[in-house]
Amino acid sequence: MTTRAPRRDAVENRVGILSAARAALAVDPHASIDAIARSAGLSRRTLYGHFDDRDALIRELISSGAQRFNAIAESVDDADARIALARLAAQLWREAAHVQVAAALALDESHVEHTAAALAPLRRTVAALVRRGQEDGSFRTDLAAPTLARLIEEMARIVVSRTDAMSAGAADLAVRTVLSIAGLSWREADTLLASHPDIDTTVAATADTDRKASA
Repeated sequence: MTTRAPRRDAVENRVGILSAARAALAVDPHASIDAIARSAGLSRRTLYGHFDDRDALIRELISSGAQRFNAIAESVDDADARIALARLAAQLWREAAHVQVAAALALDESHVEHTAAALAPLRRTVAALVRRGQEDGSFRTDLAAPTLARLIEEMARIVVSRTDAMSAGAADLAVRTVLSIAGLSWREADTLLASHPDIDTTVAATADTDRKASA
């Protein structure tokens, strides 16, 4: 039995719905299905042809954002666990600044379980970095690796939820917070970041430039 490929207009409608949902939710996090459908230029019935309900649509937004985060985690390959963790934090923050809606939705308590599953590859990367850092003595060892990895995740979650991703210095704060939880002093974080200027923490400027270019 062969599976028929989706029609081109159906694929385009689905992409349009997701794009419209991001735009509508950026203005109003509680935007209704009707508002999202109107923003997409589609009927409510057409939208329901792609997504069973609003939660299904939000889960898809989270999943698409998670794919980008997981790809970033896969691309970080520094041998030094400290550098790898700092680079990962910086790149994830930069990505979050561009997809703030998906990031905000992912942090919502009602979607924690789905988010955790979607971000499983990223979480495995963080856990592996923590184990490596503890083994070579660069990360704190007073906590078990799984506990420290979870603490880093939770602290990053708090920073993201309480900080404007586009504000100046936000990325630098996020990176330093993660390094601090891992066990580095502020002086050690200073030295690490100063000696690796390729770890870009100037998210606000980058995001603003990209936004203006796409306007």
